[in-house]
Amino acid sequence: MAKQSKKKRKLFEKCLKNEKKNKTRKKVKKKGKTMELWYTEEHTKNVRFSIKVDKQLVSFESEFQRIDIFESKEFGRFLTLDGFMMLTEKDEFIYHEMITHVPMAVNPNAKKILVIGAGDGGTVRELVKYDHIEKIDMVEIDKAVVDLCREFLPSTACKLEDKRVNIYYEDGLKFVRSKHNEYDIVIVDSTDPFGPGEDLFTREFYGNCFNALKDDGILVNQHESPYYEADAIASKRANKQLKAVFPFATVYQLHIPTYPSGHWLFGFASKKYNPVTDLKADIWNSFGIKTKYYNTELHKGAFALPNYVKELISE
Repeated sequence: MAKQSKKKRKLFEKCLKNEKKNKTRKKVKKKGKTMELWYTEEHTKNVRFSIKVDKQLVSFESEFQRIDIFESKEFGRFLTLDGFMMLTEKDEFIYHEMITHVPMAVNPNAKKILVIGAGDGGTVRELVKYDHIEKIDMVEIDKAVVDLCREFLPSTACKLEDKRVNIYYEDGLKFVRSKHNEYDIVIVDSTDPFGPGEDLFTREFYGNCFNALKDDGILVNQHESPYYEADAIASKRANKQLKAVFPFATVYQLHIPTYPSGHWLFGFASKKYNPVTDLKADIWNSFGIKTKYYNTELHKGAFALPNYVKELISE
């Protein structure tokens, strides 16, 4: 994965160099044509994904990573970290609704939530829809991500000022070590399993999350794609680590158009609950929460896995 990351970053830096050239040429026409700017992410050595860019709003090198925010006609504004797509304004609701409402529909009485990562604010935005939640602790290692999303991506960062939200700018692995029997749900909204997010895919981290959860606690985490080989290896490894710690661990699926292959997984691990048989559909629906993607029928279907995914997590 580290080797693949370096290749992707080189490609991204090359695209940025081209972009800088294009910025100076944008108004210069050659044979009636204007130069175009494109963001490109390498999904594999043979597959690339591109979005036509109207303009680059942010390019910032923080202590931890490179942060870029672009604007496009098709997907609106979008955020990349070290060249990897994190979210777009057009499809982010899919990711944030599914990482939040699935565990909340299994334990709709949850009142204390820990969110690790999620600097864009989208997961917190979904959590504050629950009036009965008392406390949301968000741990983000890179303050620059939060600050820039507040300024340039207010559609996701709009609820970070909620009085129930406490933001800690520190390492999630270190933060969770000191917590015991404190949270109903832990949501790990991390980046890919290399760079700043690497430690959030280890057995040690999952063990610390287990200790931080109450006796009926639930952990949900970003689990990569099962489709391309390198991503599938990371997904399989993460699931194996969860199963080594929790008595129940599985994955569920969603479709995100701008992520590699479009087929994405989240992990679901619990000390007590089965996400399908313990779904509290009537209670969740009584909340009247407005969503664009999630519903309790989709919830059950998300855990009906294709055979190739079943085989991946059973090996």
